[in-house]
Amino acid sequence: MIGQRTTRQRRAIGQLMDELADFRSAQQIHALLVQRGEDIGLATVYRTLGAMATSGEFDVLRTASGETLYRRCERQGHHHHLVCRSCGRAVEVQASAFESLVASLSDETGFVDVSHTLELFGTCATCAEELAAG
Repeated sequence: MIGQRTTRQRRAIGQLMDELADFRSAQQIHALLVQRGEDIGLATVYRTLGAMATSGEFDVLRTASGETLYRRCERQGHHHHLVCRSCGRAVEVQASAFESLVASLSDETGFVDVSHTLELFGTCATCAEELAAG
């Protein structure tokens, strides 16, 4: 959070995100803040989420439709997510085999400073059980 002012809005967003376990869109976060009585504009929510994601406070997930979702990071450092298509539950995972592939491709091509994101989508065990039962 170096260089970032701790504003009332930033605190409100941070506190809300501490309580949420799954990824949420800026619109969903804004609606929850308004329900709590926060006087905050949607543009401020977008701007603050972007700044907090850039500083590493939030994970960012882009859906197939292009929507950006946010969640408080559970794990510091580089990681990936396995996300349930049904309920939205996300689990942070390490992907050492994938990281090795990225390093190998970088070496083969001569590219440096390679970055990437890997988001895996599936159905969690709870949702799979509910689908099978119902």
